[in-house]
Amino acid sequence: MIRIAAIVPVGALAGAKSRLGESLDAEERQDLVEGLLTRTVTVALTVDGLDDVLVVSPDRDVLHRSADLGARTLLQHSVGLGPGLTEARTDVVAGGADAILVLPIDLPFIRPDAVAAVIAPLSDPGPTVVLVPDRHGTGTNALGLRPPDVIDFAFGPGSRAAHRAAAVAAEAAYVEIDGPLSVDLDTPDDLVYVESIAGEGVGAG
Repeated sequence: MIRIAAIVPVGALAGAKSRLGESLDAEERQDLVEGLLTRTVTVALTVDGLDDVLVVSPDRDVLHRSADLGARTLLQHSVGLGPGLTEARTDVVAGGADAILVLPIDLPFIRPDAVAAVIAPLSDPGPTVVLVPDRHGTGTNALGLRPPDVIDFAFGPGSRAAHRAAAVAAEAAYVEIDGPLSVDLDTPDDLVYVESIAGEGVGAG
């Protein structure tokens, strides 16, 4: 059986989601992030087919919260999302992972079945890249890789196109998955959109 590890990257809680500053104060943003972290880790731990859930963060409070929920944790020593993911990938590969799923915490509609749909193509033989684009069609909201180093991480502006181009260059199968994970929570517009669907309490655990 293929062994799949989920990597959940989380920044520092202090100052988190600063782009939501127009809509939420610092305490509200921290509460939101804590709720999203709890929800993401809890869901990931229930997904059949995920053999490992690793939270990587430079914030020890994040790691303590994640460990209490039952996840493995890794203190990030580098700076930035890409380097942190590289540290985490090295860790899970050392633990025997055949494939990885990068699962950010800012996906308010995360559900076990939605995560299972993303990792399902990773069971197919051969190099594979599975991507969930954001609702704007430019970003990457979740990324599955088999093997874990089949492509380099390219998160940031235009990451959907960058990840797809990397998959083509690696001659890997490229699969895009739509669904509830296409909604993320990063800007005031995102917050309005999410609350129009879910109502208040978006980040409740």
